[in-house]
Amino acid sequence: MHNKNCLPREPRRHALALLALATFGAACAHAQVAAPAEAASAPEATTLPAVRVKAATAGVESYGARKSTSATGLNQTLRDTPQSVSVLTRTLMDDFKLDSIDRALTLATGVSVEKIETDRSYYTARGFDIVNFQVDGIGMPLVYGLRHGDLDTAVYERVDVVRGANGLMNGVGSPSAAVNFVRKRPTRELRASAGLSLGSWNDRRVDAEVSGPLNASGSLRALLVVAAQDRDSYLDRYHHRKSVFNGVLEADLGEHTTLAVGHTQQKNRPRGTMWGALPLFYSDGTPTDYDVSTSTAPDWTSWNTDTDVSHAELRHDFSNGWQATTRFMHTEVTARGKLFYVYGTPDRSTGNGLATWPSLYDLDQREDVLDLRASGPYSLGGRQHELIVGASSARSSLRDQSAYGPIGDPLPDLATWNGDFPEPVWGAPVDGSDFRDRQHSLYAATRLNPVDPLKLIVGANATWLKSSGTSYGDPRARDEHQVVPYLGVVFDLSEHYSLYASHTAIFKPQSELGADLQPLAPVKGRAVEAGLKGEWLGGRLNASVAVFKSKQDNLAAWSRTEGVNEIYEGVDTRSQGVELELSGALTPRVQVQGGYTQLSIKDESGTDVRTFTPRRQLSFATTWRALDALKLGATLRWRDDAHRDEAGGVVIRQPAYALLDLMARYDFNDHWSARLNLNNVTNEKYVNSLYWSQGYYGEPRSAHLSVSWTH
Repeated sequence: MHNKNCLPREPRRHALALLALATFGAACAHAQVAAPAEAASAPEATTLPAVRVKAATAGVESYGARKSTSATGLNQTLRDTPQSVSVLTRTLMDDFKLDSIDRALTLATGVSVEKIETDRSYYTARGFDIVNFQVDGIGMPLVYGLRHGDLDTAVYERVDVVRGANGLMNGVGSPSAAVNFVRKRPTRELRASAGLSLGSWNDRRVDAEVSGPLNASGSLRALLVVAAQDRDSYLDRYHHRKSVFNGVLEADLGEHTTLAVGHTQQKNRPRGTMWGALPLFYSDGTPTDYDVSTSTAPDWTSWNTDTDVSHAELRHDFSNGWQATTRFMHTEVTARGKLFYVYGTPDRSTGNGLATWPSLYDLDQREDVLDLRASGPYSLGGRQHELIVGASSARSSLRDQSAYGPIGDPLPDLATWNGDFPEPVWGAPVDGSDFRDRQHSLYAATRLNPVDPLKLIVGANATWLKSSGTSYGDPRARDEHQVVPYLGVVFDLSEHYSLYASHTAIFKPQSELGADLQPLAPVKGRAVEAGLKGEWLGGRLNASVAVFKSKQDNLAAWSRTEGVNEIYEGVDTRSQGVELELSGALTPRVQVQGGYTQLSIKDESGTDVRTFTPRRQLSFATTWRALDALKLGATLRWRDDAHRDEAGGVVIRQPAYALLDLMARYDFNDHWSARLNLNNVTNEKYVNSLYWSQGYYGEPRSAHLSVSWTH
């Protein structure tokens, strides 16, 4: 089994679109009646009534965001950004208790969270893997394309998801998405909050946060965030405990210069950890159907992870409107696992036919990223334009090793197994990885305003990538250089509507091995997107309709197993689709965040590929302040049917399903509130992901009661 710890693998309608369009049209009509777009022309018509703010660092209680720098580095409104951007605000995360990025990203338009195991997840958008995850605009692509541990959202103010290729700011781009986590920052006035929540399966969580000035002038400010959670699970024998700490110190070094330094630490301590998951079909090809609580893990399994991130930012604002920023981030990740993999296909009558693969796994990863950028306005041809130039340098190292117990011991029928399996006597470490990656980039982009209704964004990113070392006996050596161009255009049709289009190149190195046991050549291609965007209520409500298309050559697709190696082949893919999104204040008392995606992905012969990804999906969240003290809300997530083709003509299927969550919050006064969250209200039974040929069931109906205090 090649690289089993990194990538365990078993050996070998259109009605919703019309509904979303109708919603979009209704929102547009309402917004046009409610108020003009420009607050400057009619401030009394676009100012929302005041509501209590419960998030300690939130400026407004809103599901909308007016501006984002995540797509191009320029601080643009969503309407002026020639790509699709979703913003998950702090208020949204608080309302629906989105304590982890897995839960938060389920509400991002077009994103699928592929929960393959209890403590590892892949993420896809528009049918392809998301590998670009950044914090405050900097970071490196995920090494293995997946994330370890239950990353908490307590330290973030918002999460930006830029869909489509984003090579301009990342260097490495794919037609999926880039995710940017925006940290909370110290505030100039004193704010504090604390919360306690209790939920199903003994879920207990505490949060506390304080932010404000440390001196009379407010030139020195601090932020402290702590959180702790301890919970059992609907899964047999699974228990999870985590703690989060975040401290930031910010100082004004002068009238125009600010320095911020901080450190974030998260510790995850799961027990009864699944490595791999349940078999999804019997030896006769028929689907399995276990209890939702069924797990393949004995109680001695674990996968402890520690993540430490130190960061610094120096920013200077010049008198001419320019700003220079230097950011540095150092990340250390350690993982220590006692793991238990179950493989094989069980007999339908007896449940026999499964075997075990226990493993010890240790990982140490280090990453340093330095980014310098400057942005600001300039004049050309009698008109004002904007420019950003920057350079980044990053390096990472990864060492991991595996040891094994006896492999191939039989396991009883999972339907009746109680998890009884003794921890084995572990052998000496026999294989592992030791490699280093370096990435250096130069980037620049300008937003040109040749005439009033027209904006052009032209840019490029030149990236150098170099890797050395080995991974489980296979070489991980590459030396690549690529220039990724970017072109975007936005044309204002009126004060509310704009047409937009963008074109960018795709470049993504790959570590998967081909038939020659060498890494496949990088994926190359192009991505285009065009659409219509709308903005109302001074930017508090945004909507978009987008069509997108991409071409990728040499994308890795699993082919076969040869000995201990997983062999991949390069496949040329073509994808296209449509997306709709609506976010922000539909009325002064109603907030919405939602979207619909429909796509197709085919290879060069016209055959559907990556069929584990649903071709249609919908996510929608809304809250209604029914009374000044009462807020009611709901989320709906719908995924179309998906399937996975296996050897011997076996097809694994996950029928379409919908998940409904409800919430209610009551504010007793300006400081105290209580919130009730009900998840999966209809108790839907579904498999989390078909990304692999194994899977496990999603969480059934659950409830959480929270009490919060704010100052």
